[in-house]
Amino acid sequence: MPSNSPDQIRDLLASVRTIALVGASEKTNRPSHEVMEFLQHRGYRVIPVNPRLAGKQVLGETVYADLASLPEPVDMAELFLAPERTDAVIDQAIAENIPVLWLQIGVINEVGAARAETAGLKVVMDRCPKQEIPRLGISTPLGT
Repeated sequence: MPSNSPDQIRDLLASVRTIALVGASEKTNRPSHEVMEFLQHRGYRVIPVNPRLAGKQVLGETVYADLASLPEPVDMAELFLAPERTDAVIDQAIAENIPVLWLQIGVINEVGAARAETAGLKVVMDRCPKQEIPRLGISTPLGT
């Protein structure tokens, strides 16, 4: 079962510093763009991942094609993908030893989440950090 208790979410978000946001969008009205901007303003380093935008810039960060292409380790992979498109990314997160896997609201893949947890990843599913940080009073890297 994914780590969705308030204490588990609080601990995860307080310890994470660098996030790979899979499904990042350059469109300012898209939820992935809004969440990326929110997390950046809260002090997180957010690296956008989207094969369609690889090499371009989103919110001042270079976009990478996939998790294997990232130039540095990340603490968390956040998935803004249709549930049926998450399996390959979950397998990449496991292969890259990314400690936390976060599936955004509506992104539900019980089998993939179980596979990630069995591999030792902490998993949060069907939640949004933009909602959880203020709701839980989480101290982010900037201390806000």
